[in-house]
Amino acid sequence: MATPVSPLSSEGPAGAGIRNRLLRGYGPVALFALLLVLVAWLVPSKVQSSASASSPGGASGGPLPGTTGSNGGGTTPGQPGSATPTGGAGALPGTQGSAGSAGHTVTTPANVGQCAGQTEQIPGDPYSPPCMTFSGSNGGATSTGVTSNTINISFRATSDQSFQQTLAQLAGAQLQDTNADTERTIQVLVQYFNSHFQFYGRKLAVHFYNGQGSLSNELLGQGQAQAEADALTAKQMSVFGDLSAESEPYAADLAAQRIMAFGDPYLSRDWHQQHAPYGWSVATDGTDVAQIAADYTVQKLCPNGKPASFAGGGLKNKPRKFALLAPENSWYQVSVDVAQAYGTQHNCAGTKYTYTLDLGTMSQQAANLISKLKADGVTTILCGCDPIFPVYLSGQGAQQGYFPEFVVVGTALTDQDYVGQLYNQQFQSHAFGISPNGPTVPYTQSIGYAAYKSVDPKSEPAFFVNLIYAQMDMLAIGIQMAGPQLTPQTFQQGMFRYPPKEGPMGLWGWNSQQYTVPNDVREICWNPSTISAYNNKAGAYVGTSNQRWTFGTVPGGPPGCPAGFPFTPS
Repeated sequence: MATPVSPLSSEGPAGAGIRNRLLRGYGPVALFALLLVLVAWLVPSKVQSSASASSPGGASGGPLPGTTGSNGGGTTPGQPGSATPTGGAGALPGTQGSAGSAGHTVTTPANVGQCAGQTEQIPGDPYSPPCMTFSGSNGGATSTGVTSNTINISFRATSDQSFQQTLAQLAGAQLQDTNADTERTIQVLVQYFNSHFQFYGRKLAVHFYNGQGSLSNELLGQGQAQAEADALTAKQMSVFGDLSAESEPYAADLAAQRIMAFGDPYLSRDWHQQHAPYGWSVATDGTDVAQIAADYTVQKLCPNGKPASFAGGGLKNKPRKFALLAPENSWYQVSVDVAQAYGTQHNCAGTKYTYTLDLGTMSQQAANLISKLKADGVTTILCGCDPIFPVYLSGQGAQQGYFPEFVVVGTALTDQDYVGQLYNQQFQSHAFGISPNGPTVPYTQSIGYAAYKSVDPKSEPAFFVNLIYAQMDMLAIGIQMAGPQLTPQTFQQGMFRYPPKEGPMGLWGWNSQQYTVPNDVREICWNPSTISAYNNKAGAYVGTSNQRWTFGTVPGGPPGCPAGFPFTPS
């Protein structure tokens, strides 16, 4: 293992097509760990560097280019209440000139936090926290990893790249993004958040280290000792949080060390509550995924025995018989149990089927599974899958003449056009379901890309810049909402005060039942002939309406797929 960065320092430094910019480097900072490991987290084998920004590096505190205004901030039942902008009732301690507690006294730089007279910290950012200005004491070293001028964050790199390389090969992609591309993306976004958000005189500093653990092993439920050793390394680095908590073992071990863990992979609501206030992610918790998927199924496809009108071949219009498909890991099966119980309660029972997150056996697993699903008469598959297994599953389905309804539940990039394009299109043409993301936009129009370009207009970010941005945005929101006395507990309190907001990445908001985002979904249907706005290639998910649903609000009636669905591949 490489020696971790030490001592910690506060000093530091046009879109391209998917086929030549897919998969390499560190990847998104803490996103859908499955998604992170399998797709977005493209970690190098050697890392020993620190990405920090003690100065804005040319970024301004003005509106975010390329974004639109908020689509509203209306709350939904059970969502957290509204935070109060500085100066109003319930203002955070130590803000708006308050002396606060003893500690380093700072005055916000001219280009940070000067939002007086406006309601939003960052006009034009749909997820902007309320405006907060600050002068006075920030309390100094309020928590481990927090000083009067720095918030230290770690990032673990692991050497296994087999998932990423496999996906790249399946996509016919060249591994052309360098490690420097992705680290630069993180560095630039650190500068963006430091110059746009109110951190009360402090700056984010991200420190990379080489871990002993293997993400692949940890997703298989192995490698506990190595994950624990890596969490101890992070503790020795004296960090406030870690942006690479992409596996359950590493996330749990970080929490045990009282380090904020960002990016866990769809772990359940109970897991997050048990590890509060340390576990946060932009991968929706598994309980939420299971509930909304089950609710969609109950409302749109049930009761049992209703004709499978979107299936193909001999399955078309057969009485529906449901399969619930997900990795066999215990922390995912907990969520599958939630979906199965809800379906059973509403006369929409499904049978559980599992597979192992093992690249070496996925092809044979898919062949065996398709044979079993076909023999069992399954007409409709709810796929809580990683992005790679459906490549093999769809290919085997086509080979064996098996074309069931394929219900997408929005996990691990399976709802993204550039992933759906990798699947057998005769099989994939029967795909429909739900996605937490908004309508697809070109890569260069994403909010993360715009943030990067506002700081560094001359270079291009890593391919997954929008995912990197999303997790860093969640971290930044929590820091601002916490106020100057930053601790894990005030971070949680601040997140609960954030007023829920709808944007291109769905509904964001947090409370004691919700430590992840997004919180809502829209309906999507696959059209193999539609040209994707993201990469100008054939194959795209088409939204059925502008409606978005939370659990319990999905309306009854059949899926709203366009007339003619399923569409015949060209």
